[in-house]
Amino acid sequence: MSDTAGVPADRRIYVDKQSPKAYHALVQTADAVRATAAEAGLDRVLVELVNLRVSQLNGCAYCLDVHTRAALRAGETTRRLGVLPAWRDTELFTDRERAALALAEATTAPSDSLAQERAYASARRALSDEEISAVIWVAITINAFNRVSILSGHPVRESPAKP
Repeated sequence: MSDTAGVPADRRIYVDKQSPKAYHALVQTADAVRATAAEAGLDRVLVELVNLRVSQLNGCAYCLDVHTRAALRAGETTRRLGVLPAWRDTELFTDRERAALALAEATTAPSDSLAQERAYASARRALSDEEISAVIWVAITINAFNRVSILSGHPVRESPAKP
């Protein structure tokens, strides 16, 4: 089945390419959020943990691929990345990281008001106001990128072999 332009109905539109001005605005937001996180004192590893955890919750393969590589470049270990989905059940994450991860999860699923209140209370104990704001903005931004990639059907392809 095709639409009126003869394009297969099941082919995804890359919304970032279809609406470049809107996508560029999202990229500019991400740049501002990255700067806000750095100014608040959030290191790159913590930012990438938030990006990865949100992307795991949303099931965004493309963003998981991008941010796994970014986390490794920032110095994160494969061990911690491997247990990130079960971060509550390990001793591998600091109180600060745990607070940020809980807050990121609450930002991703805001309808769970009890989890949101617990996450916020934990964040208040472990993070400054600036850090809380930055974590929330990081989670909001990666949620937006997840939707762009998921709804566009951005592929994760094998990288060419290096000689």
